[in-house]
Amino acid sequence: MLFMALLGAAAYYYPEKFLCVDSGPVPAADVIIVLGGGNHERPVRAAELFRQHVAPRIIHTGEGDDGINRQILLQAGVPASAIQIENKSLTTRENAEFTIKLLRAENIHSAVIVTSWYHSRRALETFQHYAPDINFYSRPSYYCFDRAEWSRPGFNKRMRLEFLKLPGYWIRYGILY
Repeated sequence: MLFMALLGAAAYYYPEKFLCVDSGPVPAADVIIVLGGGNHERPVRAAELFRQHVAPRIIHTGEGDDGINRQILLQAGVPASAIQIENKSLTTRENAEFTIKLLRAENIHSAVIVTSWYHSRRALETFQHYAPDINFYSRPSYYCFDRAEWSRPGFNKRMRLEFLKLPGYWIRYGILY
């Protein structure tokens, strides 16, 4: 019981150690997958990786901000021909399921997932759960990674909600972390 209390306290005070997964430099991948949501920092990070030749194309997944995120990608120098949109998914699980269908249809073997740092563990594990045959890597955005920035409106709440969503995905979908 003491161990669980200490683990919970450590997670609360050092969430970046529990929530953030960064694969580091990855071998050239087939595609970059950028998840919708966040504060539009995700497409900025995806464009940065694209310019570094991490992958030749980007798939944006998620309904709602797909138009704005596409514009951000274009303004950052990603050609329209390199951008594909999946705009039906509403959750991380749907991001994975709908995007994996696209990946399999195109015989994709490797993908870099771009999302917010606090969402990176759940996103990576969800994609790996639904497609263990595809190599997924995580290269998150580090927007609001510094503790001093956590006071931005709504950020602390979104980050802390991940601690509820992690066990929720384990219970509901069997995704272990």
